[in-house]
Formats: sequence, structure tokens, C-alpha cells
Amino acid sequence: MARNKHPEETVNLILDVSFRLFMEKGYEHTSIQDIIDHMGGLSRGAIYHHFKSKEEILEAATNRMTAESNQMLAEVRDRKDLTGKEKLKMIFYESINRPVQNDLFTAAPGFHNNPKLFFSLVHDTVTETAIQYIQPIFRQGVADGTIRTEYPEQLAELVMLAANVWMNPMTFDSTAEETRRKFMVFRQMMEGFGLDIIDDRLMDRIVELAEIYQAKQ
Repeated sequence: MARNKHPEETVNLILDVSFRLFMEKGYEHTSIQDIIDHMGGLSRGAIYHHFKSKEEILEAATNRMTAESNQMLAEVRDRKDLTGKEKLKMIFYESINRPVQNDLFTAAPGFHNNPKLFFSLVHDTVTETAIQYIQPIFRQGVADGTIRTEYPEQLAELVMLAANVWMNPMTFDSTAEETRRKFMVFRQMMEGFGLDIIDDRLMDRIVELAEIYQAKQ
């Protein structure tokens, strides 16, 4: 394939191919040459024109994947017609039911083969998602009486790590039944803080994603 004349399209092509390879082979086992071999004729120079390193490609691919999710989080965070508790419930529903989740769980081999992707997930969960989007919601919930905690910032981090890492089937290769049991514990923990926002529909959805993930292992 001839080199794309439009830089944005070239960048998107590089990110599409790279992320697919990262998910299939693992970041550590994917080389720049592997990416070139799947680019349909795009040269090494074209890749390095846009990205200085493989790590920079990973960062860009991850950022692109989370951009849509962050937009949703910001919209919910900034709503004036919902309590903190209602906002948190909406975020759980919107996040887990995004169509891209099916594709991600279908492609992903497991984070144990992708340590850099895993670190990126944990780091972004604590330093970006929790701070920018979830902590303000918890602080609002404490102020409006819908969330019970003296430590909203720390609870926001804990909830995000539990939801995105501990309960994520890709982290520990959890079966659907293991995922269901974790979800039940998470549900009980949330109710202890007055957050009775986890219901059977959410549990069925996370179990469905675990089944999608396990089907390809």
C-alpha cells in the first residue's frame, strides 16, 4: 500500500496495527519490524516520522482508546441534575456497556503478557481517571449525603482499582464464575458506603465480558 498522504490517517493506521499486535503478541514481544510488516508497505521512516519509539506508540494508542471514555466521564461529572451517587451509577452503566468493550475482551490475551499495558492501566486509573473524574463525584456525594465516607479521595481510588483491575478478567485470567464472585464482594463493599448502585444487570454484563474473554483463551 502506498504511503498515506494524510498524516492523521497515517497515524491512525499505525495505532490500529500496533495496538492489535500489542494485544495479540504482547507489548514486549512486538517489535517495530513486526509493526512495519503489517503496515502494507508503510516504511520504517514513516513510522519514526510520527513516533520516536515503540513506547510512544503505546502511549498514543492507549490515550486514543480512553479518550471517548474520558469524554463520557466528564459529561457525567459536570451534570447539575444528579447526586453524587446517581452519577457514579451512571458511570458504571455507561462504561461497562460501551460496544468497544466486546472488541477489547475478544482481542485481549491477558495482562500478564502485557506488563506495560497493565502498568498503563493502573497508573492512568489512579493518577488520571480517579483524580479528574471520580474524586469530584465522591466529594459531591459526601456533601449531598448520598455517599458515606470520611475519605472520598482514597475511596475513589479504591473503587476504580477494584473495578478496573481486580474485577477485570484480563488481570488474573478469571473465569466467569470467579468474576461473578468478585463482583458480589465488590457489591457488598459498595453497599457498606451507602452505594447500593450495583445490580444484577451490571453483574450479568461483567460475567458476559468474562465469558467473551475466556472463549478465546
